[in-house]
Amino acid sequence: MSKKFMYINRKAPYGTIYALESLEVVLIGAAFDQDVSLAFIGDGVYQLTKGQNTKGIGQKSFSPVYMALGDYDVNKIYVEKESLEERGLTLDDLQHLVWEDEDEDYAEKDSIRLVSRSELSDVLDDQDVVLSF
Repeated sequence: MSKKFMYINRKAPYGTIYALESLEVVLIGAAFDQDVSLAFIGDGVYQLTKGQNTKGIGQKSFSPVYMALGDYDVNKIYVEKESLEERGLTLDDLQHLVWEDEDEDYAEKDSIRLVSRSELSDVLDDQDVVLSF
């Protein structure tokens, strides 16, 4: 049985290397058939917001890459409800991330799971490896 890997994203998408590094490690792990989950807490919720414009900082946006996670069988994406609320955001402010369920004739299903802090704590307890970015 494969180990469960959780990648916790705590940082805003730009200004540090953490968000991009996390995304790259997730894609590498998924390419090697790891059981990968992501959690977005604190300022990390900004990584998934719609319409990111990076022209002002002279950096290319990597935001569209999140849309490809479902193609890598990364479909357990946890967003902490309290972190969204504390930043005045809702689920509607985030990208609509989906995956295709082969067992249900490739029906598109939501990848994002909105969870409370206590629910996320339970999810983390179930992981074999937790990496924080």
